[in-house]
Parts: sequence; structure tokens; C-alpha cells
Amino acid sequence: MISSLEIIFIIAAIFFMNLELCLCVCGRAEYKINGECCPMCAPGNCVYRHCTEDTSTTCVPCLESTYTAVPNGLEKCLICSVCDPEYGLKIKMKCTQSSDTVCEPLEGYYCMDQVRDSCTQAMKHTRCSPGQYIKQKGTALKDTTCDTCTAGTYSNGTFQTCQPHSKCEVWGLSEIKPGNNSSDVECGRQTPVPVIAGIIVPVAMVVVVVTTVALVISFKKKYTPVPPVGKDLILV
Repeated sequence: MISSLEIIFIIAAIFFMNLELCLCVCGRAEYKINGECCPMCAPGNCVYRHCTEDTSTTCVPCLESTYTAVPNGLEKCLICSVCDPEYGLKIKMKCTQSSDTVCEPLEGYYCMDQVRDSCTQAMKHTRCSPGQYIKQKGTALKDTTCDTCTAGTYSNGTFQTCQPHSKCEVWGLSEIKPGNNSSDVECGRQTPVPVIAGIIVPVAMVVVVVTTVALVISFKKKYTPVPPVGKDLILV
């Protein structure tokens, strides 16, 4: 069993430990420096001179492009964050003396990493490939979701729904090229083979006749004898 003396000793030890803790811990609005509990500077300020036994903390406003968002004992204000376009970011709210810059994704980007209300890195939205449709458009927080078109439909990658292949017969046309999941059917008027033959054969015959006539005329001109001239001409 524990004796009365031991109980008294334990109680005394706990008392002095609590007393020491009370003496060492500063208040919520204070910070400890050089054994002193000094009053914190307000947001938008930092410490110019720490307190002493006789003086309070001296604070100064943050310089341009620096800030402090909470009561503090900092000797320097924090540097404002930069919204770098190379990381897909733009400024949503400018930095002030009492708040950091708030960044958001550029148009067509979504946030990948976020600290409190500010985005720290963004990625470009996925572009759906031909044969896919946009199942869910991308937002500032989510990437684009794509899905594949089913048989009989198509999308070039920019459609929000797959489109059904055209029916050529509805327009009185014939199917020239079948469609697939990335392109529509190609329709057109197919000329019957007899009609094509009926056009080509007469044209070919005309070309042959014209060519033959031209060759005959050229041959006659080349070999026609020239009548004598000058002194060989006999007068009657």
C-alpha cells in the first residue's frame, strides 16, 4: 500500500508541475521570446522590436507583396504566392497585407492540388479523341470525362452526345463510304455503269476521228509537190 507520505509527495509533485506549466505557457495572443511572453502583432503586421520587461511589442505593416494572415510574432512578413500560368494558374484574389494571393485554374484547366481556398497546380482538361464523346464537361475542379460511341453512332471528339449515322436513302442518295465511330456516312449520287459507258464511248470515238483527220491533213500538206517558178515557167 502507498503510505500517507508518498501520497503527499505525489500531490506536491503534480502541483509544482502544473505551476511550472502555468508560468511557462504564454497566452493565446502572446508569443514567447527570450523568456518573455510578448503581445502578438495583428494580421497585416510583423514584429519590428520584441517586447521587454518595460516595453510592449513594436509592430510594423507588411511591405508590398508580403502578408501575415493571423496574429503573429514573426520578424518578417510572408512572401505572397504567385499564380504562375505555366502551372495553369491565374489570380482569383490579389494578395493584401493580411491575406495571401488566391489562385484558380486558367480557362480549360482543372485544379489538381489545393491549399485551403487556393489552387497550387492545375492541368489542362483532357480532349476526347475521335470516336469518343464528352460524357461530362470539365470544370475548375474536375477533368473532362470521355466515353466511346456505340455502333451506328459517331463523334469527332467535340460532341456531347454521339450522333446517329445518316440514312442516305432518306435523301434519295446512295452510300458512297460507310461511317465509323469517328465519322458519318458519305452519301452521293452514283451514276449507273451503262450511262457511264454511253458517255465515254462516243467521246472516245470523236477523239479518234478528229485525231485521224488531223493526221491526214498534215500528211497531205507535207507531200504535195510545189509548181515550178522563174525561168522554168513556159509562156504560151
